[in-house]
Amino acid sequence: MKAVFIAYNQAHHEDVLAVMESLGIKGYTYWEELAGEGSKDGDPHLGTHAWPTRNGALLTIVDDDKVAKFMEYLHKLDLAFPQQGLRTFVWNVEATV
Repeated sequence: MKAVFIAYNQAHHEDVLAVMESLGIKGYTYWEELAGEGSKDGDPHLGTHAWPTRNGALLTIVDDDKVAKFMEYLHKLDLAFPQQGLRTFVWNVEATV
C-alpha cells in the first residue's frame, strides 16, 4: 500500500474526488485551507489580499496496483490547469491497524 498526499488549488477538490471515485479509491483525510507556494510555475496561494486563493490537501492510502493510474490521472489534471497547481507525493505504508 502507498500513502498518496496531494496538495492542490481548492478549485481542484471535486476533480480529485472524481478521480478517486473512478478508480475505486475510498477513504481520505482532507485539509481544506492551506497556504503555500509551489516550487515550479504558478501563483502563490496564500489567502492574502495580494494572493487570495488557497490550497487544499488530501491524504489517502491506495493499493499498489492503483497508484500508477491515480498518478497519471492527477498529472493530466495538473497539465490541464497549470497555473492552479497540483502536486502529488507517494510514500510506502509499512503497516495499518
